[in-house]
Amino acid sequence: MTLKKPMRTIMLTASAFVALGLLAGCTAAPTEPAGAPASSSAASEEVAAQTPSDVLSSTAWETSGATDAAGADVALDDENVKNFVGWAYFKDGGSFTMYNLDDSPKMQGDWTVTEDGKTRHIVAKDDAGEVLFERDSDIVTLTDEEFTYRVFPDPENTEVYFDIIHTPTDHEEPAA
Repeated sequence: MTLKKPMRTIMLTASAFVALGLLAGCTAAPTEPAGAPASSSAASEEVAAQTPSDVLSSTAWETSGATDAAGADVALDDENVKNFVGWAYFKDGGSFTMYNLDDSPKMQGDWTVTEDGKTRHIVAKDDAGEVLFERDSDIVTLTDEEFTYRVFPDPENTEVYFDIIHTPTDHEEPAA
């Protein structure tokens, strides 16, 4: 049977649409069922959306290591690092408390992190709120799994430094 030209065009066009529909149905991206956990890309975007301040205040931190400028491990009781060892609690409102590993108070005060996440500033205060000292520390790593900052025993000699490494902890903040 021979179809007239307009009818043949209509049938070819209809066949093309059906083929495209079938093809689209076969290549469509899978959908997640309702209530399924967010995909890893969504979780990555959420972490990426956190500011450096959000990351620092998201957990309590424990000093878990230290390294020197050559990358060698340094004992936590070494004279160059022992004053930086302990538990650290950076709160959302910009205050912090730090304790020695035996839970004795170390210092308290205020903190900020630059928007680019490269520098942490602390203002240590006594119990009356008077400023004891201020310190800027270069941030080496700041993720939800590690917070490392750099200290220089002699601020004039930046070739000698120690990186103080912290990891998240579930250690409860000691009672005041």
